Amino acid sequence: MAATRKQRLAETLRAELYEVIRRELRDPRLTEGLLSITDVDVSPDLKYATVYVSVLGDQHAKEDALKALRGAAGVLRAELGRRKAFKSVPDLQFRYDESIERGARVFSLIEQAAREDAERHVDDPSEEQAS
Repeated sequence: MAATRKQRLAETLRAELYEVIRRELRDPRLTEGLLSITDVDVSPDLKYATVYVSVLGDQHAKEDALKALRGAAGVLRAELGRRKAFKSVPDLQFRYDESIERGARVFSLIEQAAREDAERHVDDPSEEQAS
């Protein structure tokens, strides 16, 4: 199945933004924590793109990274415009993606429940003698 123009634009934006942020931006707020672009959602008219990011670090690092990205949105858009991959670059909006943290919390809860369940079901020596 062929990808739609919207999907191709989102994929290209994600890859190009990653490169521009990594190579061009020198903002220390973006290097304090590990920054990942988790998703890009492009509006149906291709004029707006919401860029979802995840930052490994404390709450302060996350807030600082978002402020830096939002402040650099114009510079990022201009740099993307200079690249040949785009006819026009959508306006960029940055949002924090909590899905990775949420997934890690769920995984941790599942592991904890499994450990507790295993501790409750430790073989009772009296059951082994009855067998």
